[in-house]
Amino acid sequence: MGDNQKKPVIEVTDLYKIYKVGTNKIRALNGVSFKIYEGEFCAIVGTSGSGKSTLLNMMAGLEKPTKGQIVIRDTHIEKLNENQLVKFRREHVGFIFQSFNLMGTMNAIENVALPLTFRGVRRKERMKKAEKMIELVGLSRHKKHKPTQMSGGQQQRVGMARALVLDPDIVFADEPTGNLDSVTSAEMMALMRSVVNEQKKTLVMVTHDDHLASYADRIIRIVDGKIVKMEENENTSIQRESTKGEDVSNEEN
Repeated sequence: MGDNQKKPVIEVTDLYKIYKVGTNKIRALNGVSFKIYEGEFCAIVGTSGSGKSTLLNMMAGLEKPTKGQIVIRDTHIEKLNENQLVKFRREHVGFIFQSFNLMGTMNAIENVALPLTFRGVRRKERMKKAEKMIELVGLSRHKKHKPTQMSGGQQQRVGMARALVLDPDIVFADEPTGNLDSVTSAEMMALMRSVVNEQKKTLVMVTHDDHLASYADRIIRIVDGKIVKMEENENTSIQRESTKGEDVSNEEN
């Protein structure tokens, strides 16, 4: 299916973020434009200081651009106020962070259910949905464990289940495997790949790591606040086939 037949979920146009440091102007983003389509796994790749995390924060409405447009689901998010942004994120967006950000006093299933609490979902319904997500990420045996009783990979799976429990259209992931070893990182990426395929989510991941980016459908490379290259990833069609029907629930790492 060509790009012209697909609907962009995110459309970024001529985006700038300029910081003043003393008398100097730092261009964290220097005129960035691209589209991300429905059901696409897109990796934004760059070194530290390239502007990639700033870009993710802008798309998530956590930072305001100096100028330019960010349209998500036909909404100009650069024009929304803080309350509108909170509501928008709650309805459309899930986050997977590098630091797992789990509540130490809560077990896995309670951590996953937490976003539903903010939505005012009843406890019984919250737990039912959270349990389903825990199963999806292969952690059924660990649902009563607190973060300290789980490995880094298991905690990151809890973080992923928590991002998905609100059934967001879009998941933003910022260096999602930054605190994991290479084997666990590969398992995490395969899991993210299969969830994107099966649940038809749009996933935008920021990373400095080319190997992680190789799991994405498309790679956007950013250097000094500018996009230098966009590439379609030919290998992901093979990965899609190989993760189809794969039972990820038995991976307990």
